[in-house]
Amino acid sequence: MDKYRCVICDYIYDPAEGDPGNGVAAGTPFEDVPEDWVCPLCGADKSQFEKI
Repeated sequence: MDKYRCVICDYIYDPAEGDPGNGVAAGTPFEDVPEDWVCPLCGADKSQFEKI
C-alpha cells in the first residue's frame, strides 16, 4: 500500500499503521480513509496529501 505525505507539515500517512487515535485502523489504505479525516499534526484535509 502506498504512503501519503502532507504537503503542509510533512506528516506521513502509513497504511500499515493507520491513525488509530483518530479512528483509522491499521491496514486502511489512504483511499479508504474517511473524507472528513484530517492530518493529525496540522489539521490539513485529505486534498493536501500526495502519494510518495
